[in-house]
Amino acid sequence: MPRTGAPIAALALAALVATSVAQAQEWPMRPVTMVVPFAAGGPVDVLGRILAQYLGETIGKQVIVDNVPGGGGMTGSLRVSQAAPDGYMFVLASIGTHALTPMSAWC
Repeated sequence: MPRTGAPIAALALAALVATSVAQAQEWPMRPVTMVVPFAAGGPVDVLGRILAQYLGETIGKQVIVDNVPGGGGMTGSLRVSQAAPDGYMFVLASIGTHALTPMSAWC
């Protein structure tokens, strides 16, 4: 019976060592923004706020929740795609914002 666990563990260890060596600067230096591309008070907003609190405690910086509703989630996704690529803004996405809505434009 072949052992598949050892190569996977070795690969995970190598990735961990490589990322710890490759860190050039400490992140984050300022608050991070989570864009929720749906209306405030909805289920995705509630999930985003729970995740933002946990993430803020984990990284030691404030996570700002920015609700940007409209366009089936595409408005918020567009805002993040046009932001500076510095890792301080990200989107709480779903299959609707990244798979279904773009495909419906082709129909």
